[in-house]
Amino acid sequence: MAAIAPLIRDDEIYAVTARANRELKAAGTSLNAAELQVLVLVDGFSSVKEIAERAPGMDRVRVEASLYKLATGKLIVSTNDVDAMGSGFSTIAVPAGFFSGIGDVNHEADGGASILKQTGYFVRISRRALEGRRSREAHAPTILVIDDDEELQKLVKYYCKMDGFTTRSALKAEDIVAALRQQPLPDAILLDVNLPDANGFDILDSLRRHPVLKAIPVVMFTAEATREAVLRGLHGGADGYVTKPFEQDQLISAVKAVLGLLPPREQKK
Repeated sequence: MAAIAPLIRDDEIYAVTARANRELKAAGTSLNAAELQVLVLVDGFSSVKEIAERAPGMDRVRVEASLYKLATGKLIVSTNDVDAMGSGFSTIAVPAGFFSGIGDVNHEADGGASILKQTGYFVRISRRALEGRRSREAHAPTILVIDDDEELQKLVKYYCKMDGFTTRSALKAEDIVAALRQQPLPDAILLDVNLPDANGFDILDSLRRHPVLKAIPVVMFTAEATREAVLRGLHGGADGYVTKPFEQDQLISAVKAVLGLLPPREQKK
């Protein structure tokens, strides 16, 4: 960490670059979970100290390492160096106090949440599978689509079928339980946040604590387009986070990324 210390100061403020915006909207990101969480927290307003305090489950050393990786990769830039970045500089200003409730992810801090919801924090993040699909090559991957909007669900299932996926669907809690009891288990899950009798984040948490189901890639696809919601999904173990509205290719690329099915040229950044 000695090499990192000169770069990372408590009062340093970073903002995302245009390159980072592309990374947040591209399937198959090469960033790890910690780096993605820190990148989501970078807003051109918060200091390194504040980011470290808000990063869930991460100590200062890990936050610094992530900031260093993002800075050297030109995904973030010190606001002191904005002029050098020219038109490549991009940020979303977040009001003071917005993240004050980050310890309780069920609560959005007063004031900042409503402003951010108006502007939106649109991403289509999906982490690449550690390795490509090598087994069951003849098997058509099964995608479980969990969403309470029946029309949207039909559309997503149609998109999946067009790309050769087998689909299964669920509208509410009892449907989800029934779908997960079917064999074979789904290869990936598309999970909405707002369901009539369940919360997608709670479902994600249950999946990640289950000894068998925890290995299934989960892509959140939702209208919950705030930094806090995205951070909660990533911290909860989601493999992807796609905000609505989205295009067909964006969603399918996210699914292919977490399954290791992207073409080689897309797998390499």
